[in-house]
Amino acid sequence: MPHHDHSTWLLDERRRIGDRIRERRMWCNLTQEGLAARAGISRDTVQRIEHATNNPRLSDLLRIARALETRLSDLLQE
Repeated sequence: MPHHDHSTWLLDERRRIGDRIRERRMWCNLTQEGLAARAGISRDTVQRIEHATNNPRLSDLLRIARALETRLSDLLQE
């Protein structure tokens, strides 16, 4: 697989994960600030994950899943 295709695939996956987190957050009627407070992470971290501007840390994804009262696997796959 060419490097460019791999990078595109990875970015697409991060975007999908960010979209699922945003959808779940909104379903829970939480702001980014509210989710950050519940998860014990910064609002900037939530924003970067939702907008796929960085590679999220596993610990942050686990905290977000717990704060959203869902399983990490539900956030990672459709």
